[in-house]
Amino acid sequence: MTFTTTTTFTRTHAKHLAAKVIADLYQCYLMYDRPDASAIPDYETELVEMLANSYVETYEFGFKKNDRRIVSWRYTVGPDGGLHGDDTAGGIYAKASVADATYFNFMSHSSAWFALTSAQQTTFENGLPFQRSSGSLPADGDGYWVVDHGYTAGGVRVARSTFRPS
Repeated sequence: MTFTTTTTFTRTHAKHLAAKVIADLYQCYLMYDRPDASAIPDYETELVEMLANSYVETYEFGFKKNDRRIVSWRYTVGPDGGLHGDDTAGGIYAKASVADATYFNFMSHSSAWFALTSAQQTTFENGLPFQRSSGSLPADGDGYWVVDHGYTAGGVRVARSTFRPS
């Protein structure tokens, strides 16, 4: 017997995945006192909308010094291969020294975003709680990347990688 299933990614799935990332953001705030807790709900609104419309390729936040990562969490959005579960959020690396570091939050867009006209992009962005500016990610500092969590919903997987200091 053969079975075929299809899954449609919905706003509910987007909220589920965003909630995992946002839980990590709150834990980052508790461990490192950044980002400002009052800004986190706006990050959540933005991420839900971007995920629901398939406009996110990667989402990363962390700390940098001299344009080099000290500690960082990167979330890569892609199809769920179905061979893994949905991890719980949290467990972020809590031993980095970020006293003189700058907090950053960066999102890269998917091909679906770039398929929009500039007018469509502007209209969409105007509905978000804040406007991002263009920029680039910092280079890796003294440390290494490890894939440590994976979140799934509606056929979409968000893999979390952590840049940890050596």
